[in-house]
Amino acid sequence: MGLLAALALGGCGDKSAQSQAAPPAPPVTVAQPVKRTVTDWDEFTGRFEAIEEVQVRARVGGFVNSVEFKDGAIVHTGDLLYIIDPRPFEAVVLQAEGQLADARAKGELAKRDLERGLNLVQTSAVSEQVVDQRRQALQAARAAETQAEGTLKAAQLNVEFSHVLAPITGRVSRHLVTPGNLVQGSESGATLLTSIVSLDPIYIYFDVDEATYQRNSKLWFEGRRPSSRDTANPVQVTLTGETKPSHEGKMDFLDNRLDVSTATLRSRAVIPNKDLSILPGQFGRVRLIGSSPYEALLIPDTAIATDQSRKIVFVVKDDNTVEARAVTLGPLDEGLRVIREGLKPEDHVIVDGLQRARVGAKVTPKMAQAPAEAKPLAGDKPAASDKPAEAAKPAAGDKPPAGDKPAAGAKP
Repeated sequence: MGLLAALALGGCGDKSAQSQAAPPAPPVTVAQPVKRTVTDWDEFTGRFEAIEEVQVRARVGGFVNSVEFKDGAIVHTGDLLYIIDPRPFEAVVLQAEGQLADARAKGELAKRDLERGLNLVQTSAVSEQVVDQRRQALQAARAAETQAEGTLKAAQLNVEFSHVLAPITGRVSRHLVTPGNLVQGSESGATLLTSIVSLDPIYIYFDVDEATYQRNSKLWFEGRRPSSRDTANPVQVTLTGETKPSHEGKMDFLDNRLDVSTATLRSRAVIPNKDLSILPGQFGRVRLIGSSPYEALLIPDTAIATDQSRKIVFVVKDDNTVEARAVTLGPLDEGLRVIREGLKPEDHVIVDGLQRARVGAKVTPKMAQAPAEAKPLAGDKPAASDKPAEAAKPAAGDKPPAGDKPAAGAKP
């Protein structure tokens, strides 16, 4: 009886163990690294400044008659901004015209006196001294005429300066003087009327740190990167609140020395601003070309995890087990992260389901669909032979069965 009871209990145990199935391997999404030609970019914070900035000041003194512009409007070179009462200057012009006419009349008389003296000296009717005096009188009359012409031109300029014109094309500030106010036109204390800044194109200034400058200089000496001193290297600008570059430009200037207090090199780029949306004083993130084009492997940034001070990715091996791989990261390129070291093109990297992956445990991998290519900016296009879609193509014999449900013990 005891033996029969033991056999019965043993049979029940076997049935209970068989009824408990092993948990299935968790599903994860994997993809192979994208291989394409990329270019490194260095990023800096910059501030926009106008290429041309003018403080419009009165060039003559007087009372302001009218303001001829709208505050904050776009003005063009030669547009009328202010009218200062021109009547006092017009009166001076009339006076100068009279003085010029008098000087010309005296000069004509002195010329005729000299001609008569030259005729009479031949018959000894007048002495040589008289002829010399008349010649000197003609020269003095001509000098007085020249002086009167200068006085007239100065008076005419004052009339012209009473109409204040825009010296450049750009956006004008508010008017600082209202009609009826007296303005000064002296060089030392000329009254500020308004200001104008040009907008298209526009400068962006930024400071390059010493380490980046030395690295770029080394690349230039090795012939792997053109210098911005003699080449208009491309730049890309991301404005505040934007997630990707929206403006392109080119390098325009590098200073001749590093700032001793910050160890940075002042640099400048020119940015087209056709829509006039950028104003002087704005901040922007500047991306400057930092290398020559090279082949690189890229993966989504979401596939990268942190293990203390290391960056790691999870790779699915041939037996569907998970392996943690330490990697060296590069910059972002069109939404993907450059991997400098740690991956091979044939590796299958977990890009979705990281929370279900355990090192050494098995998973059920599924190949991710090829991502749509982001439209690159000008000057940052991958080579024609680099097709990121190939990165998501699984190796031969590595396709899961229909329905993505592998059979027990089979490799998907």
